[in-house]
Amino acid sequence: MMNWDNLLNSQRYGDSRKNYDAFVHRSAFQRDFDRIIFSSAFRRMQDKTQVFPVPESDFVHNRLTHSLEVAMVGRSLGNLAGQFILEQEPDLESKHPMNVFGDIVAAAALAHDLGNPPFGHSGEGAIADYFLKNNFIKDSFGLTDRQWQDFTRYEGNAHGFRLLINHHPDEVKGGLRLTYATLATFSKYPRPSLVNTSSLIDPNIKRCSAKKFSFFHSEEEAFDTLASNVGLPLLSKAKEERLWARHPLAFMVEAADNICYRIIDLEDGYKLSYLSLGEMEKLLIPLLLKSSDNKMALAKYRGIKDAGEKVGYLRAKAINVLVDEVITVFKDNYKDIMSGVFDSELTDLISSVDILEGEIKKSNIFLYNRNPVIEIELAGYQVIYGLLERFMAIHLYPERAMSKKMKAILPAQFHAKDTDSNYCKIMRIVDYIARMTDTYALSLYRRLSGQSLPSL
Repeated sequence: MMNWDNLLNSQRYGDSRKNYDAFVHRSAFQRDFDRIIFSSAFRRMQDKTQVFPVPESDFVHNRLTHSLEVAMVGRSLGNLAGQFILEQEPDLESKHPMNVFGDIVAAAALAHDLGNPPFGHSGEGAIADYFLKNNFIKDSFGLTDRQWQDFTRYEGNAHGFRLLINHHPDEVKGGLRLTYATLATFSKYPRPSLVNTSSLIDPNIKRCSAKKFSFFHSEEEAFDTLASNVGLPLLSKAKEERLWARHPLAFMVEAADNICYRIIDLEDGYKLSYLSLGEMEKLLIPLLLKSSDNKMALAKYRGIKDAGEKVGYLRAKAINVLVDEVITVFKDNYKDIMSGVFDSELTDLISSVDILEGEIKKSNIFLYNRNPVIEIELAGYQVIYGLLERFMAIHLYPERAMSKKMKAILPAQFHAKDTDSNYCKIMRIVDYIARMTDTYALSLYRRLSGQSLPSL
């Protein structure tokens, strides 16, 4: 059984100082939130596509605005969960006030997309495909199966963890030095890229935390330290397998993300005229009618004159209903969550799952298949794949003149060190490309492929 004194560990990764966060006006986890929001990695998300290419009218969400909204929904979920947890364990309240639960979820949710490469899942796919199509690299560079899987199953969540804990050459150890509690809550998939299923304690349990992975081979030791400090239960018979049950608050981050992209992507679709007001009503009024004040809410909705405001009101009521239903599922499964047995998405068990994963999901899929979305995915794939081809030449063909020129334009922080393994050399190239914004990646690709020339 997990213990909240460990799960709320406010010690900072990479920082041995004690009582560093002893401030009355701001919790350690609020400082985590601030450190993330002031980071360059967070700022870069303003130029990373969420779903739709940003039009001239600038209506729709990018990764940054999406992350802010997920953080706010996450804060509400965390506070409601905290209220329930303190009711179950009243002795905690003297050490951990209710708001710290919301602060942790908000900080982790704010960072949840930090590791997304340019062009999102299309960028992830391009990185994975590059290595799958050039599998000679594995043997030529002497990579282990586990190291190779990091590249052929490239995962933005693992890159996000790497970004949060690793420092630049001139910075202090530990990256952003976030608390163990926030880092663990951020890690929705606490496992490596390659898992020996025969070593699992119960290989027959289907776990949503097994869909992806949260750390690369290079961060295994760091995650082991993190998991030990917050007391995550091991799910493997052999400790060297290093995979764990989720932090209970990670379920809140996942739920907040699910709620936001399911509902807010619809709002973007409406603003871009892919969905009509009538279609929005058909999708979201069923959720409004499930609110505790449904009669008053429906009357208020009918009194709103502006169509955009009507859609905004439906979105707000839908999110409120889903938040309440998620908390009910959390309460109902609390004991199994705390023991590490429960491992399902909370939104899959809510009473409105038929609405959320039915007509709303169908509409999401309809929106994701609009031409502008597909075109940017296809273009993004070519850009990321093409950049990898050019920059990997630095290590694949180091004696070639063009490879030396590519190295000259590679920023110094991504140059290989003498002590680097071949795995680290490749990861530095991938790091450079994965950190780019959409615009910078496209601009650099055009210049390197001769489609445009730099201005002097």
